[in-house]
Amino acid sequence: MNRGGTIITSFWAGLGAALLAVPALSQSVQMATPPVHKLPWPDLASGKDEAERRKSYELGPELHRGVSPAAIRAQSRRLDAALAGLAAQRPGTPDAYVLTIALDSDPVFSREAREAGRVLAARYGARGRTLTLAGPDGVSDDLPQGSISALLLSLAHVGSLMDAKEDVLVLYTTSHGADIGLAYHYGDTGYGILSPQRLKAALTEAGIERRVLILSACYSGVFVPVLASENTAILTAAASTRTSFGCLAENDWTFFGDALINRALRQPVALEDAARMAGRSVAEWEAKSRFLASLPQVSIGAGARGWLPVIEAGMPATPSKPVGRPAAE
Repeated sequence: MNRGGTIITSFWAGLGAALLAVPALSQSVQMATPPVHKLPWPDLASGKDEAERRKSYELGPELHRGVSPAAIRAQSRRLDAALAGLAAQRPGTPDAYVLTIALDSDPVFSREAREAGRVLAARYGARGRTLTLAGPDGVSDDLPQGSISALLLSLAHVGSLMDAKEDVLVLYTTSHGADIGLAYHYGDTGYGILSPQRLKAALTEAGIERRVLILSACYSGVFVPVLASENTAILTAAASTRTSFGCLAENDWTFFGDALINRALRQPVALEDAARMAGRSVAEWEAKSRFLASLPQVSIGAGARGWLPVIEAGMPATPSKPVGRPAAE
């Protein structure tokens, strides 16, 4: 299933087709029911031609509408509490800070972001230094919601805790996407585009130099040329011209999330080896379903190859078991 449109002029139509209604849930979990996408996506860009509109999208537009002051205040308190709970870095010890985020209210993304936080925290010894931003998943509604502004605030705070010369950010995002960036879409109240340029600017401003960036979305390969650097390891679910699969709202995993997070990164293998394992799994599932290959991308800088073994030295020696329903079931 497509996770977004192919170009700006067709993006909203393609994305709209991918934003499926969430199945009805029982009254016992009504408070944890993810909001459904019902209204048309508003135009977030300005400009008369495509070039001008792309420039507008690069700024990372975000729109919230119809959100009550009480809800805004509640989310602000949740985020502040979560950020305040992150442990300080330990001088002389390379610490990993894990940040996972679901940028869409379809529950597949919340489920994926929540479990990704657990898997990555265990792999990188980041308990106490892990933050997950995700809306309700059909069972729980206990986390700060994912949004572009929540992500940017979190990056700024995490950057203030890190020692740029020894600590590492591990960021996992999951959402729909387009060739202009990641799509933020929360019910009918939140919309936005996180462009590669906006994410790069936020990381630079936060002073986060060492980073593992894992982006699960259609067309997420557009981030590679902008964010690749000596101290960056970046993995994406798809090439810049390809869609990725498995994003049905009722799923537990996307193809990429299942292959990389739920399977490969539970193994005591290096990140690059895990990326190869995940790529093979995704290719097999896509071929079996007769989907056009998504072509996940991997770029690991020379500096990152030096510090990755250090932060992965303490990964669990025993693999953990996958959870949830297989994405390619």
